Amino acid sequence: MQHAFPPPKESVYSAFSTTNERSWGLKAARLVEIGMPLAVEDVPEPEPGPRDAVVQVEYEGICRTDWHTWVGDWTWIGLAPALPITMGHEFAGTVTAVGSEVTTVRSGDRVAVPFHEACGKCPYCRSGRTNLCDALEFLGMTHDGGYAEYVRVLGADLNCVRLPDAVAFDAAAALGCRFMTAWHALQHQAGVRGGEWLAVHGVGGIGLSAVQIGAALGAGVVAVDIDDRKLAAAREQGAAFVINAREGDVVEAVKQATGGGAHVALGGLGTATLVQAAIRSLRKGGRLVQVGLTSREEQGIVGIPLDEVIEAELSIIGSVGNPHVHLPALLSLVADGRLDPSGLVTERVGLEHAHGVLERMTNFDTIGFSLIDSF
Repeated sequence: MQHAFPPPKESVYSAFSTTNERSWGLKAARLVEIGMPLAVEDVPEPEPGPRDAVVQVEYEGICRTDWHTWVGDWTWIGLAPALPITMGHEFAGTVTAVGSEVTTVRSGDRVAVPFHEACGKCPYCRSGRTNLCDALEFLGMTHDGGYAEYVRVLGADLNCVRLPDAVAFDAAAALGCRFMTAWHALQHQAGVRGGEWLAVHGVGGIGLSAVQIGAALGAGVVAVDIDDRKLAAAREQGAAFVINAREGDVVEAVKQATGGGAHVALGGLGTATLVQAAIRSLRKGGRLVQVGLTSREEQGIVGIPLDEVIEAELSIIGSVGNPHVHLPALLSLVADGRLDPSGLVTERVGLEHAHGVLERMTNFDTIGFSLIDSF
């Protein structure tokens, strides 16, 4: 998410007054003040602009990115939403209305929506790298997101992706950020190949997704975390070895498990100790693909063992989101049962309990994915 984002837009709800004819009986969980409980409020149903769509949300994921938003992180990269704002960026649902210029989706379509809404016109979009769009919008960050019964999707012809009949709404919501981010990181950025060793450092939502994806790609997967519950979940998703980082030298443990070091390491968090351990656990010629952003302590700056990077010819690769062009292939793998994002869902909660999940994330006390399933 290293982007120069446009200034946060005025809430799509702010254009309505209490005298508007549209109903105020729809629910949304709103971030009103940083670090304070979300306000579950009545809001009007949003209306689409000429190129937009309105989607009725079936499921919405509660992502660690939402936690970073809630605590006020990432101001150092320009991510400071105008408050109040409806959070959420991992959702799937049914289109209920489209604007006059929309041609590729219509009311009744089942869709997923990439969290990074792209413009489709800039050089990056035209080259297929919509995740690097120069005019990128971020659901739940630059405008109202999916912690709501209904959400407006900008640029619907590009940003609403039809779901195959075999892909359920919960699976589509589960792949909406963390799963598709891990997919792009491993498949396209790191180019993980069958028979390679993959070390996943940090088994949160992205990390657990990476374990499942890495195993499906034919890699031998080593999962590293400090929580035995998360390591047990990693085993269930196909990890060949698990390492508790509190119990010894992580670097040596990874090298022993992999016979000399991992070919690929995935950094699921942006903490300095994790990034350094991930680099040092690589074999010569290895590559680190880093997806986890930093937190308040690092504020974007993490030291790396530069001499080791040089002497071992290591590669450090950044990865953000997943270009729209790759979503149909990912959805096809889910439809065929080769990948199972819904298998990472560990709890389903009502909208009013979303804040409690965010609170538990403060202590890394969540495992797998939490979905909002009722509004």
